[in-house]
Amino acid sequence: MASAPAKKPKSTWLNLAIDFGPLLVFFLAYRHFSPAADAKTAGFGSAIAVTKSTAAFMVATVIALVVSKWKLGKIAPMLWLSAVLIVGFGTLTVLLGDPFWIQVKPTAIYLLFAATLFIGLSRGKPMLRYLLEAAFEGLDHEGWLKLSRNWGFFFLVLAVLNEVLRQFYNVAHGNFGTWIALKLWLFMPLSFLFTFTQLPMLLRHGLMQEAEGEVLSDPPHE
Repeated sequence: MASAPAKKPKSTWLNLAIDFGPLLVFFLAYRHFSPAADAKTAGFGSAIAVTKSTAAFMVATVIALVVSKWKLGKIAPMLWLSAVLIVGFGTLTVLLGDPFWIQVKPTAIYLLFAATLFIGLSRGKPMLRYLLEAAFEGLDHEGWLKLSRNWGFFFLVLAVLNEVLRQFYNVAHGNFGTWIALKLWLFMPLSFLFTFTQLPMLLRHGLMQEAEGEVLSDPPHE
């Protein structure tokens, strides 16, 4: 009898690079291209910086998809959805020169994920299991349902938070760079902190101790 094909090895650091690398590229590209604060053409220069950093974000996202398929042997549905929206909203940003589209993209992703999870819950299906394309070893059906519910509410919180920050730092103050920095240094730690708070519940619903690292290394993200 032929043996089953070996699974691609998992790598915590590779998962993190695939998930959050494009956002880091976005942040660094904007810092590189943004004009000096006292420049006479700061307004025009900022628009150019947004366009260039968004283009870099899109390229980095496509590279992340390729690396995920190459090194991990798969592209998770959640990563596919995020990439499609990043490229779509990013294209609008580049073509129209309007940062609104790339700024509102996270809100759209969070709302889409939340809607998907809640629709699944209404039908008794833990959609997070399919979006992550992962089955944490030992986790029972009720555990998946609770995890989907909790992440659904958390995605709604992130959508509201992104809109508040987008309005405050972009519309009121015109500070695009601060918004990007918060996306990287606030939203990412919040996601990991929330993921960590779910571990006791997951362990009560059968998650094996060996699978804890898998939960923490690849949390849902936009």
